[in-house]
Amino acid sequence: MGTRIRVVVAKPGLDGHDRGAKVVARALRDAGMEVIYTGLHQTAEQIVETAIQEDADAVGLSVLSGAHMTLFPRVVELLRERGAGDMVVFGGGIIPDADIPELERLGVAKVFTPGATTHAIVDWVRANVATAQPA
Repeated sequence: MGTRIRVVVAKPGLDGHDRGAKVVARALRDAGMEVIYTGLHQTAEQIVETAIQEDADAVGLSVLSGAHMTLFPRVVELLRERGAGDMVVFGGGIIPDADIPELERLGVAKVFTPGATTHAIVDWVRANVATAQPA
């Protein structure tokens, strides 16, 4: 049996509401994953540092402020710069459908829009995030 999936759940930027992020973090934890929740008002640099320190398999970002086109790609870029470009980045929040293809082009693996169920998010993470298997 492989190791448990480790996910950093983060709220980049100036959002003041984290209920959705906490609900997702709890759902992932309840599904048997290790979850590190960073709390509010994190910079992209802080999130990437946490993800690398925690040896995470994935980073889940939640943005409600409209800054997703800046914040999501910045996290992906910093992970690549730090040699962790294989870490899966996914996100959710108030994100217009029109922005999703561009976010995916920039390296965000999946964007969940409002109304996505925690079940759908857990299933997607399980299916798309591989844990390191011992050789």
